[in-house]
Order: sequence, then structure tokens, then C-alpha cells
Amino acid sequence: MQNESRDREHPSNSISHNTAEAKYPNQAPWKKAAASLSLVLLGSGMTLAGGYMAGHPRQVSESASNLAVSRVSAAPPLPAATDPNFVTRVVQKVGPAVVRINSSRTVRTQLPDEFNDPFFRRFFGSQLPQSGERVERGTGSGFIISADGRIITNAHVVDGADTVTVTLKDGRTLQGKVLGKDELTDVAVIKVQADNLPSVALGNSDQLQPGEWAIAIGNPLGLDNTVTTGIISATGRSSNQIGAPDRRVEYIQTDAAINPGNSGGPLLNSRGEVIAMNTAIIQGAQGLGFAIPIKTVQRISNQLIATGKVEHPYLGIRMVELTPQLKQNINSDPNSGLSVKEDKGVLVVTVVPNSPAAKAGIRAGDVIQKLDGQAVTDASSVQKAVENSQVGGDLRMELRRNGQSLNIAVQPGAFPTQVQ
Repeated sequence: MQNESRDREHPSNSISHNTAEAKYPNQAPWKKAAASLSLVLLGSGMTLAGGYMAGHPRQVSESASNLAVSRVSAAPPLPAATDPNFVTRVVQKVGPAVVRINSSRTVRTQLPDEFNDPFFRRFFGSQLPQSGERVERGTGSGFIISADGRIITNAHVVDGADTVTVTLKDGRTLQGKVLGKDELTDVAVIKVQADNLPSVALGNSDQLQPGEWAIAIGNPLGLDNTVTTGIISATGRSSNQIGAPDRRVEYIQTDAAINPGNSGGPLLNSRGEVIAMNTAIIQGAQGLGFAIPIKTVQRISNQLIATGKVEHPYLGIRMVELTPQLKQNINSDPNSGLSVKEDKGVLVVTVVPNSPAAKAGIRAGDVIQKLDGQAVTDASSVQKAVENSQVGGDLRMELRRNGQSLNIAVQPGAFPTQVQ
């Protein structure tokens, strides 16, 4: 997939998802398919958590200060027929099942032997960096899904952590164990040793419609048990649309205020059911928050609980939606190396060597028209079809190559574990 080949160059714990321009600086504009957005993951406090605060403390400080003085858009007024206390009832019901997750890791620094040379020590002395260890810490949110202590959060909140502690609303602090995490969807499962814990009820994210109420609970900027409200602004936002091409998620968009530290916390409907997990915001924007649909979270977390890992089907191609203008740009670019005859479909830009796509005979310049008999018009629909396929199964692909139709069977492989 488009994001699959990019994953080979993108660190899993990066705090911002830059566009194709940053990763392929010499490419023609038609190859830069992703929007130029910077997505900030919402685990706060340290590099390992994808924490915005760790890498940009000054900016976070300024942003936090601005929150106190800048005008913000208030949530829409409650309709007259609605219980004015419904948010309070939701918070009372779900709040005890929302937790703070603190994680830490030890980073060891080893200087090159040359720095121990007496020459360097004599002339640079204390200016030289020192070998040793330091501890990086971060904070995020999570929610309990079972009374015996299974907790859902974002993978970037616990990425690389040596220790994980979970703080309940009643003040108890418990040691947590990461059962598994999946970077491609940014879902992780933690287990604590406890019984009779409060747990959330899960809703149905497939039935969400823009305009429905949305309630977020979490620990933004270290402010525990914070509640914000808004609406579902949109559904089905692709990872490319929001500038996160290395994710395998169709996001829910909300204007409920979320900030660093909200990562892994629940997004709830008016009945107090979890409909999504808060994950990211677009830097510099207002009212643009993104959450992973709870159906996706359930699917991934069930695999993590059962096996500790997730297998994602993988083809190994980069692709872009084809339009007449794009066709003209490619054909007029002497350095493109491609000749396109189709006006629509999904253009294969590159094929990863030795990938399932390469083994099936798919080539750069092919235009994907159908997958398993279903017409596809954009990269997101191809990505979704592959994600819903089976590793090792047959995926029928109808292509156009040099004006000719081809039918190819490709067997998706498991996404390379070293990338995950």
C-alpha cells in the first residue's frame, strides 16, 4: 500500500507525520499524494510516547499559556428537549473506568571511544557530553474494558516503556504489563492485577453520523479527569487525509477539545458508550481532533489479547488516485518513467522489491480498477480492501497496463515485523 513502503523510512515513535515531500524531497509534485499536515500524537511527556511535550517543551508551554487567553468555540447549545445533565450522568457512569497511564524508559548513552581521548578532555572538558543513563517519562490516558484489569490505550503511549503504571480515579496506582501493541493502528492493551474494576460499555462506531454528540474524558496536559464535549464532525477520514500515511485507520473526526495527554482516552456518545479512542490533533488547528473507531480498536485488541501481536495483510505498493490532470502531469514529465493511458483508477507509483505485489507481477504504471470485483477509485479504498483480506489468501486484482486489461491474483503477505 502507499503507506506500506513509506513505513520503511518512518520511525514508529515519531511525534509528527510529515508528508511525502519531507521523505521524498526530489520527487515531482504528482508523487506527493499526502496532505501537508503535521499530526501530533497525544501522549504527553516523553519521546517514547510520541509525546509532543518532550520534543517541543517551549511550544507546548506557549500553547498552554495561549489556552488561558485565546477565545475558543463553545460546544453547541443543548436542544430544549434534551436532558441538560446528560453529560454529567455519562461522566459519573464512565469516569471511574478512565485511567491515567504513566510510562518510563531508561535511555543509555555511550560515547565513542574518541571522546575519552585525553586531548579532547584537556581542551573541551565539561563541554563534552557524558556517558550514562537517563529516564524519559510520559503520560497518557486509557479505559478499562474488563473487571479483571484489561485496559486499552494508544501504542505510542507505551512504546518502548520499561515500566507502566496505571492510576485509577479513586487514587489507586497499579503496576501494568503491556500485553501487546500495534503501531499500524496505534492500539495497545495493558493488564493490571486487580478484580472488580469499573469498566466501560462499548458502542457501535459503524453507525455514527456527523452531528452526534461526543464526550471526551482523559488527562490532558497533566490535568486528570478532564471532560470536554462536542460533536462527531466527520467519519471515515483516511490516514492520508489527516497527514498520517503510516497508519491503517479510518479516523473519526471530532471538535471535542483534546490535547496532549488525552491519548488513549475514550470518546463517548450521549449514552456513555465508547465509540472511539482519542489519538491525535492537527498542530495549529482548532476543533480538529481524531479518534480511532471502537470497532477497529476491538478488532486489534482482541488479537493482541489472544496472541500479543497483529498480522496486517500487505501488498507492498505506493499508489495515488488517478485523475485526468495527474495523467497529464505524469505523461509530460520526462523523468517520470511512466506512460499513463487511463483517466481514472488507482495508479501504482512504485512496487517494493520482493513484496507480494512484485511476486504477483504488478508493475509501476499499472492502474488498479477493481479488487475482488469491486471498483476502486482511490488509494483509501484499496488500502481498506487489503486490510480486510487474509494473509496468504487470494486477492483478485483487475489492472490496466498499456491500454490492456489484466487479471492478477496476488497473495497478501504479513506486514514486515521489523517495521512494526
